[in-house]
Amino acid sequence: MPGGEGTVPAVPNDVVVGVDLGGTKLLAGAVDRDLRVHHRTRRTVVGIDQGELLDRCVAAVEETREAAPGEVRGVGFGIPCLIDQRTGVAVVAVNLSLAGVRFRDVMAERLGLPVWVDNDANLAALAEHRHGAARGTSEAVVLTIGTGIGGGLILRGEVYRGATGAGAELGHMVIDEDGPRCQGNCPNHGCLEAMASGTALARVARELATARPDSGLGRALSSGREVSGPLVTELAHDGDEAALEALRVVGRYLGVGLSSFANIFNPEVAVIGGGVIAAGELLLGPAREEMLARALPPSRDQMRVVPARFGHEAGMLGGATLAWEGVEATP
Repeated sequence: MPGGEGTVPAVPNDVVVGVDLGGTKLLAGAVDRDLRVHHRTRRTVVGIDQGELLDRCVAAVEETREAAPGEVRGVGFGIPCLIDQRTGVAVVAVNLSLAGVRFRDVMAERLGLPVWVDNDANLAALAEHRHGAARGTSEAVVLTIGTGIGGGLILRGEVYRGATGAGAELGHMVIDEDGPRCQGNCPNHGCLEAMASGTALARVARELATARPDSGLGRALSSGREVSGPLVTELAHDGDEAALEALRVVGRYLGVGLSSFANIFNPEVAVIGGGVIAAGELLLGPAREEMLARALPPSRDQMRVVPARFGHEAGMLGGATLAWEGVEATP
């Protein structure tokens, strides 16, 4: 990560705290300059109001700070929210009770540390570009597929954020105007998130389980098990045809989205992360096939579709990367 004239070098034991705030959980880590994680702190954030959410963010950072091996130089937050980078305001989140709060200033005041904040998918893209599957590229698309779909863009080697910081909401590109209602605070129908997220995979799987009661999915549903993304992936790896079909359906919708990203951005790579990537080629294979059938040459032949390197810790490591770059750029 670049330094600069007048920067203060970190000593070997110094760390930053990277925080990934997701739709259901929070993960914080004490991370050194080589991206080694020295301590992890987890919190659930389901069904809580904004005040409690902010309290849990502070508590997670404080716990991580106490366990850190050296001085904590700053904190980088990745949050699933539109961020106004001019003011540090968390404008609105789709899947969390977070809106209109000066998140950066509030956290800096309560923690007494320098704070940087960005959209969680932007930070996953930053981690993958600086250290992971998109390293060495100039143009890249990064998708994090879990409860929803986060999107990050690397253009000319830097994270693209739009005019005020609210850009690259790739999960909310409409791919079927008559599709299902999108989730949370999104007012649209048929977004990529509504068609190809972990939530969408569970919905498709429940439909197939009902239609095919003798399948593994059908038996799981009738026995009272929750038909979730991880269950679908497990059954698909065991060869259950209904589970495999669910992944093919969602993979094809993902490929529709990827074809548009290929045509619009002509990236060298599309990196796919998040919990759903546990399905591996069972998801990525249909996605590539659909992308190749729909995208224009030469972009369709130039864009590689690959799994993320950092998995579920990409947002936390991206937060740490953001913080280290901020620390090293501060005189």
